[in-house]
Amino acid sequence: MPQIDPSRLLAASAIAVATLCSSANACAQLGAVMVPKPGAGAPQNLLNGALRVRTSTDAGNTTINEYGTSSGEIVAYTWQGPTMPDLAALLGRYAGSYRAGAAAAASHGNLHASRVARPDVIVESGGPMRGYAGRAWLPAALPPGVTADDLR
Repeated sequence: MPQIDPSRLLAASAIAVATLCSSANACAQLGAVMVPKPGAGAPQNLLNGALRVRTSTDAGNTTINEYGTSSGEIVAYTWQGPTMPDLAALLGRYAGSYRAGAAAAASHGNLHASRVARPDVIVESGGPMRGYAGRAWLPAALPPGVTADDLR
């Protein structure tokens, strides 16, 4: 079996991560820092600069609004479109908490709407086929004076 050079393995891994992160929404996730995205406009300020919002469209033609604080931390997403966005990608490290909450609430929900409220992340999603809408946010990370009602 051939010997693998650790420095080449590290370089190959870095290239793979950079390639994945260059695709739409792959590295944008709750709790991370907003980074420039190809094809996305510059963030717009909302609520006297308490939030910045940037809009993009994913591969399924769903519009995704990414909300960040003035320091650039992503604290929320909203979406609307014909397909569900990749929630695991958007939620990032909060995806496990969401899945645990969703599994616990599965027997109590209905087929067209769900709300998973965990201490660290809240996700609301619903709509008929080809008309999905929802939002996800970090309640503790919202800037002072910003509420979930501000996330549209």
